[in-house]
Amino acid sequence: MMAGTIDQHIANMAAQIALPRKNGELVFEASWEARAFGLAVALNEKGLYPWRDFSQELATEIATAEQNGISSSYYESWLASLEKLVIAKGMINREELDAWTAQQALDEHDDHHHHHDDHQHHRPVHLP
Repeated sequence: MMAGTIDQHIANMAAQIALPRKNGELVFEASWEARAFGLAVALNEKGLYPWRDFSQELATEIATAEQNGISSSYYESWLASLEKLVIAKGMINREELDAWTAQQALDEHDDHHHHHDDHQHHRPVHLP
C-alpha cells in the first residue's frame, strides 16, 4: 500500500478508533506507543494485511474492553489488536511473540539499569 493511502486510512479512521491527536498531531505518551504505531503501519505497507483488518480488530478490541469495564489505554488496545492480527495471519505464533516480548523487556531493563552514562535508552525494535 502506498504511503499516501495509509495516511488517508489513518486520517479517516472512525471516531471510536481514531488516533489520539493534539493540535492535529499524533500524540504518543511513551516510546513503545510510537513503536507499536510504526510497526502496524510498516506491516501494512509491506502488504502483510489490509488496513481494514487492523482497524476492524482495533474497533473490536476497544469495544470489548469497554463492554467488560477493562481500563486500557488507546495504545494498549492498539498493541493487543496488532498482536492478535499478526498471530491470526501466521506471521508469528503466541509462543514466539511471548518470547520476543520477554526479551524486549529484558533489553529495556538492561538499557535503563546498566547504561545510564551512554544515553542509549532506546534501541530500535527488531522482530524475530
